[in-house]
Amino acid sequence: MTTHAPRTSQSVTLPGSLDEAVAALAAMPAAVPVAGGTDLMAAVNRGQLRPAGLVGLGRIGELRSWRYQDGGHALLGAGLTHARMGRPDFAALIPALAASARAAGPPQIRNAGTLGGNIASAAPTGDTLPVLAALEAELIIAGPGGIRREIPVAHLLTGRDLLGPAELIGFVRVPLLHAPQVFLKATGRTGPGRATASVAVVLDPQRRGVRCAVGAIAPMPLRPLEAERWIASLIDWDGERGLAAEALAAFGEYVAAACIPDPEPAAEGEEQQVLSPAVLHLRRTVAALARRALGRALS
Repeated sequence: MTTHAPRTSQSVTLPGSLDEAVAALAAMPAAVPVAGGTDLMAAVNRGQLRPAGLVGLGRIGELRSWRYQDGGHALLGAGLTHARMGRPDFAALIPALAASARAAGPPQIRNAGTLGGNIASAAPTGDTLPVLAALEAELIIAGPGGIRREIPVAHLLTGRDLLGPAELIGFVRVPLLHAPQVFLKATGRTGPGRATASVAVVLDPQRRGVRCAVGAIAPMPLRPLEAERWIASLIDWDGERGLAAEALAAFGEYVAAACIPDPEPAAEGEEQQVLSPAVLHLRRTVAALARRALGRALS
């Protein structure tokens, strides 16, 4: 570990199981868990974080794999790297999550960064987050004494449920919908980069629903629920599921307006506020991403 911060004594623990990792954190509350370290080590190198100890999760095999579960779900270890999620076998089951993993950055980031780290850091630009929100994924949290609890991923991202002392994200349960799903993002430059806006669209034919989540424009992914219900009512679920270009464009505008609304009407005697050109451009970007993502999913 290299850092410009002053050197301090640190302990490094390398547990072999999830429960051992939880016990290590319980024994040393000031320690920080580390998997890929793409966010943690950047903070250390900037001098923003000086952990008293590290609990390495890289040797915990159960966190670096995934398996099928009864009830049509996949149980994903929190230590799955973006590179692993981007492989064809994974993409065949959860296409949007694989697409977001492949878009997460250059190879060195994808090879190190993990699914659990993306969730725990909860950066607004985390590429997997809108996909997990659209899939309505659930987290399995490991706590002291072998305790496991389950929460929707949206609860953690919005701060409704927080990780307690010595708790770790162990697994992510994702439904296998066996239906089209798309992830698209816009960046400020050509090639891999942080998203200025991202959109995940997931079709759920069994429930005759469309799920959409918008990332990077707010502290957490946004779900335009009314736009989802409206567009789902227009789709012929028993037919070819196609929609006219006008309907796709209207959906994009609906999503964008829901996520980036117009200012409230001004009170009498006050000047009406308007969206800045930069915000209007961002709203047009979200509309275009949502329109294209739904069009690709339906085609």
